[in-house]
Amino acid sequence: MLERREVLSTGLSLLIGAAAPRSLGAAPPFVRREGTILRVGPDAYRFAGTNMWYAAYLGADAPFGDRARLKRELDRLKALGISNVRILGSSELSPLKNSITPAFRTQSNHYDETLLGGLDFALAELGRRGMRAVIYLTNFWEWSGGMMTYLYWTNGGRYINMNDAAHPWPEFPDMVSQFYSSVPAVNLYHDYVRAVVGRTNTVTGKAYAKDPAIMSWQLANEPRPGGSDAVALKQMSAYLAWIGATARLIKSIDPNHLVSTGSEGTQGCIGRDDCVVHAHEFPEVDYVTAHIWPQNWSWADPKDLAGTWPTVEAKTLEYIAAQTAIAKRLGKPLIIEEFGFPRDGGSFDPAAATTFKDRFYGLIYGAVAESMKKGGPIAGSNFWAWGGEGRAQHADHLFVRGDTAYLGDPPHEPQGWYSVFDSDASTQALVRSHASALVA
Repeated sequence: MLERREVLSTGLSLLIGAAAPRSLGAAPPFVRREGTILRVGPDAYRFAGTNMWYAAYLGADAPFGDRARLKRELDRLKALGISNVRILGSSELSPLKNSITPAFRTQSNHYDETLLGGLDFALAELGRRGMRAVIYLTNFWEWSGGMMTYLYWTNGGRYINMNDAAHPWPEFPDMVSQFYSSVPAVNLYHDYVRAVVGRTNTVTGKAYAKDPAIMSWQLANEPRPGGSDAVALKQMSAYLAWIGATARLIKSIDPNHLVSTGSEGTQGCIGRDDCVVHAHEFPEVDYVTAHIWPQNWSWADPKDLAGTWPTVEAKTLEYIAAQTAIAKRLGKPLIIEEFGFPRDGGSFDPAAATTFKDRFYGLIYGAVAESMKKGGPIAGSNFWAWGGEGRAQHADHLFVRGDTAYLGDPPHEPQGWYSVFDSDASTQALVRSHASALVA
């Protein structure tokens, strides 16, 4: 078993201890946790959701933004019954090969008001539609700059690119994990957390901390303690300390909203359930998260989806059962906040069929519905990801810096890999049916 987390005695604990809680009266519209149930007022909050990392980019009043498209996309999602959208709330200007520009921030503490204004606009539009956001505040991976960029800013300029042949897996995640024990890097990140969580929306005039359009603040997208077992175990105490310190910091600024880690679950915690338990047992962490990626995890062969489907089905249900058991052990809700599957033949073309993708969505939605029916801890799901009217701008389906067509697939991935397009009628029918059943 892992050692229990150590009492924070570093500069991080001093940093958090110095933050005095603000008095902010909670209002009924906020989502709150009650054991393994999420509630709004007296009612259980159960949702069908999606991921739309680029919402703030579309919301920006700039040439790279498109506010009219953002409104159209949210209208489409609302019509499907989607009520929860997980979005990017930070990006770090980075030398990393696949990172997006522009970015929310540089190394300085002068953050980009254009993109923050885009986040303001996105939240205002979500609120107008009665929808809620989950906002992640940095990234373990390279596509938005993320933790590697914080290290680059504070370690003398050292970094490595993901998928660099000179630095094969797991060198990238092992290096990223140094972030948790780097006081200068974490301090820069916490400065940004303070600024965003404590922000007042320039569109609505409402403090973020008082805005029911936000469901949850999320520490990061898919934070991991490391890539290899040896490095992850070495960094585990720092990883857990970072989770606890950041969750407390967020709650000290905004006690009205939920806090979550953004973890993949066991798959992102060196395959150890006890690691996930320790990462989510902090009282300031309100619910457990799980991500499910059959192709990425070698359960599915995109060229033989029919032949590998039995493995996909068995391992997916097994994984959901394991994450459900963790949530029950902790007495907290579970959100399956990322899940995705390739189109038939592994195609990235919106015209390609979605036979097995639809089957996979049905598998996830069935497990969610069954948990809810039996009083289990699963409170909702967010498919990855809404691409809407976005289309790849290049024949090779690769993202190029400066592209503004924004799909659900981030810049490091083939454009169209996991996106649900506005033309995907059968997939949308599944989403609509599931969302409707949750409110029946």
